[in-house]
Amino acid sequence: MSEIIDTFIAPPCHDSIETLYQDQHLVLIDKPSGLLSLSGKNPQNLDSVHHRLVKIFPGCTLVHRLDFGTSGLMVIARNKVVNAALCQQFSQRSVSKIYSALLCGHVVADEGLIDAPVAEDPALFPLMSICAVNGKPARSRYRVVERFERQLPDGTFLPLTRVELTPETGRTHQLRIHCQQLGHPILGCDLYGGLRLPGTEKTTRLMLHASELHFNHPLSGERIEARCEAPF
Repeated sequence: MSEIIDTFIAPPCHDSIETLYQDQHLVLIDKPSGLLSLSGKNPQNLDSVHHRLVKIFPGCTLVHRLDFGTSGLMVIARNKVVNAALCQQFSQRSVSKIYSALLCGHVVADEGLIDAPVAEDPALFPLMSICAVNGKPARSRYRVVERFERQLPDGTFLPLTRVELTPETGRTHQLRIHCQQLGHPILGCDLYGGLRLPGTEKTTRLMLHASELHFNHPLSGERIEARCEAPF
């Protein structure tokens, strides 16, 4: 198996992390697009959600991650006990996540299920692939919110579909590759076709946002239903 070499260097992220809720056990944040969740091995990739927050909340740890280009809701544990309790909820799939996205083109069906196994391929890193033989089960539901057209500077119109995406599993790049599989990549997605349609080349970010996160508070047991509107 070939060795994976990550040559990615994250450009500086000048946007701040917005704290939406905090108590002595956890923190809910709105992560900006263009910020790593966890610092990379390369010293130039030091800036990250964890790197910034550990200065404010010493001992805090990430329970889950969002892709570099994805914005939106993340829950951060403030100690190891809370981290373990939240990680258990994620592994048992009792956490519900909903994402907002803009897809290239007009999706025909109003809703649907994408069921396509996702596999790692070191030869294609950082891309994932759809593979029925070696892939891990991956399921994503989508629901169309609106179909519209955006006028471009040259006067032409770019067809887009705003959708809600609900991942039933949590594979790397799952939503991005599943939308490509659907034939409608996420606008701005450099890895899975979201910059190929005429008029999409200069899109400034990945149009994917973690808009809802539902889980049980690890201490009180109260159901937390966090919402954070997409900035696009």
